[in-house]
Amino acid sequence: MIFGTGSQRIREAMNFWETPRDAYYSLRNDYSLIKLDEKEREKIASTDLDQAQKYIDRCEKMGIGVICCDSNEYPVLLKHIYDPPAVLYYKGDISCLKSRKKVTAVGTRKASDYGLRSAHTICRELAENGVVIVSGFALGTDITAHMAAAEAGFPTICVLGCGVDVDYPRGNFGFRDRIISNGGLFISEYPPGTEPHGYNFPKRNRILSALSQAVIVFEASIRSGSLVTASIAAEQGREVFCLPPADIFGDRFSGNVRLLSEGAIPLLGSRDVLAEINRQSSMELYDIRSSDGLWYPSERAAFASGKRSAKKKKSREVKPPEKKDLYENNISETEKAAENNETPAKKAFTLPDGLSDKQKSIAEMLKDCELHADVLSQRLELDAGELMTELTELEMLGVVRALPGKIYTLYDNQTVRG
Repeated sequence: MIFGTGSQRIREAMNFWETPRDAYYSLRNDYSLIKLDEKEREKIASTDLDQAQKYIDRCEKMGIGVICCDSNEYPVLLKHIYDPPAVLYYKGDISCLKSRKKVTAVGTRKASDYGLRSAHTICRELAENGVVIVSGFALGTDITAHMAAAEAGFPTICVLGCGVDVDYPRGNFGFRDRIISNGGLFISEYPPGTEPHGYNFPKRNRILSALSQAVIVFEASIRSGSLVTASIAAEQGREVFCLPPADIFGDRFSGNVRLLSEGAIPLLGSRDVLAEINRQSSMELYDIRSSDGLWYPSERAAFASGKRSAKKKKSREVKPPEKKDLYENNISETEKAAENNETPAKKAFTLPDGLSDKQKSIAEMLKDCELHADVLSQRLELDAGELMTELTELEMLGVVRALPGKIYTLYDNQTVRG
């Protein structure tokens, strides 16, 4: 009511105060910490907390639930992105957000028979294996993915770019009862009654990708919004799977061709996704709740062995260290010790010259432990995209090593542990 739906000013305010109530009263009486413009001052002067409570009560009478970022029901994965929605409105079973196995399915509204058959078959198989399907409830690929789960009797999550009570898209509104009756959920950061304006959907995409451990692109042209979702997913550290195109020369699959050339994982069946999801779910992620109320992974999280499935794209040229490659040095020392049946002694890890302050902070954080990328992002207060760029450079310099499941460690740590 003060800053507007999805405004980053809300996040800015919550960096200074523990609760929204504290922020409200402090801002109403003191503008020193956050500079309010004239319009914001007028809004905070004319808005009281009773109005907010009445609005929540009105939503409940309409059968619409309301949760905010400090609610127990708020999704943990969503909480750790750069700009999490302050409020979520929902209809349906909110408990399916708690599932540790979720996959986002996206694709074009005017999908081919090949794209739709693939989406239906793979999403149904994933649902039957305990994975909650997340999509945008649009025509074509989205509704096919949702109904593949619902028709099999499993929950699915629909992320909307309008109010959860708005009949959009009209062709799909009739599917709502079927989805909800099977434990499904409709969520939106937009208040009830919000119409589906075009600029809502690109912003909605960050929620689509953040809710899941992986994103599947079934069919997309080079201009498709699905590529936006895939790009956001990569920035958030999510795995991106992509259906191999039926025609590598056709415009219909030009987006798929680009994603695969940039390092997306080829999707050859539901087992590919299940292997990745099960590997991530096997780790004891988010099992430590700290004093700040956030969940963190165990620093000694168990992870399944296996090679990394996605390629990292080089973000910019990095000057290699002048000294001999650190990783090569570590391996040679280990091999020497093995030849003599000795245990390699742990040596002090020396960082190469020319690291940025952020890179040094990452290396210090990983000293003597492994950490999940989400934890690094939270503790260092770095956007996920920025963090992944720094980690990629550190990998190239031989400073850090990526383990399965987005766990990172220093090369030195990994070498000593064998």
